[in-house]
Amino acid sequence: MYRVTQEIDFCYGHRLLNYGGKCRHLHGHNGRAVIVLEGADLDDRGMLIDFSDIKVTLRNWIDQELDHRMILHRDDPAVPYLRELGEPLYLIESNPTAENIARLICEEALKHEFPVVEVRLWETARSCATYHPS
Repeated sequence: MYRVTQEIDFCYGHRLLNYGGKCRHLHGHNGRAVIVLEGADLDDRGMLIDFSDIKVTLRNWIDQELDHRMILHRDDPAVPYLRELGEPLYLIESNPTAENIARLICEEALKHEFPVVEVRLWETARSCATYHPS
């Protein structure tokens, strides 16, 4: 079995709804997504996947869609105000926890048929969440 991993650093903001801790307030993170791909076979170049392919698809998607944006629940009451201010938003159907952001990145990788076995989102240097596709 072969495995390749790529790390993608990006900055994002969020807040959690229905939460009593500090994360109920708008705040930001310097996050790191770690995408792990795995497969039994290599292509005719001797690669599971070219790192450049990951860069062109996932890194560019993260840069364009998530980097320096507020990732918020679609129903967050702050959304209309932030839109009015012209703030860049990425809205999702679930609470924007590290777990759900890891799943979001995994789903994007699967859309491009990457053989994803896990995505880790490091929210801080000491805290990460992991998502494994089913």
